[in-house]
Amino acid sequence: MMPGNRRAHSAYAVAIGTGRHALCRQLPEETAVALSYNGATQAVMMATPADLEDFALGFSLTEGLASPTEIDRVEHVETPEGIDLRIWLHSEAGARVAERRRSMTGPVGCGLCGIDSLAEAMRPPGVLPETGLRLGVAQVLEAVAALPQKQPLHDATRAVHAAGFFVPGQGLVAVREDVGRHNALDKLAGALLRADQPAGQGAVVLTSRVSIDMVQKCVRLGAPVLIAVSAPTASALDLADRAGLCVVALARPERFEIFTHPHRITDPEGAADVA
Repeated sequence: MMPGNRRAHSAYAVAIGTGRHALCRQLPEETAVALSYNGATQAVMMATPADLEDFALGFSLTEGLASPTEIDRVEHVETPEGIDLRIWLHSEAGARVAERRRSMTGPVGCGLCGIDSLAEAMRPPGVLPETGLRLGVAQVLEAVAALPQKQPLHDATRAVHAAGFFVPGQGLVAVREDVGRHNALDKLAGALLRADQPAGQGAVVLTSRVSIDMVQKCVRLGAPVLIAVSAPTASALDLADRAGLCVVALARPERFEIFTHPHRITDPEGAADVA
């Protein structure tokens, strides 16, 4: 039976002046999930065992492995060691992934799976098309305020990341949670693909920092705006600027900072101090 996404664990609460008290704490599960393509493993990630079909679809897209139309089917098989997500590709995509696998010279890691050179790791994932999307200051703040209300696993465990997709006039249309920030974004990407939700119509909202690989994933997804509660790295901003991605970070309920492509955020009169 597939494990749940959380499990109760006994603990002792200790505080100065109050002594030791037994309690039961809800903790997130962390399971080894292998992503295999046409029978060969591409990557193994430690992930929350939920929304696995979303994970398979989103990972395939954001890692540049396969588009949804190139995927024939996804199977998830439980093993004693974890879960094997078996992704079966059409012949042309399968041959492309197999060739990429043969060129790999070292172990893969979180966020840069299957990358075999420094040049490939830093390569821009393309340039986003102009979708005409503009977000007002109030809409950015709305997105930031809405995400904490859509994180039931975090509410229970305080130990997972979330990625959401905000559409003006609709609010957060999808949210996914995971112990890994990359996994949460991949699961969100898969959820949007399954719902036929155009990524160019809204913004990705993250609870995590903005690194190069998170920028790459957002651009491959096609989202023109990325909003994060934490800070970006300088290199991530260099890549986002070249790719046409608007990065809003250090976002709080009352303020945020715009780092790249500020034309995508429109300031109403009197809101110029929100920067």
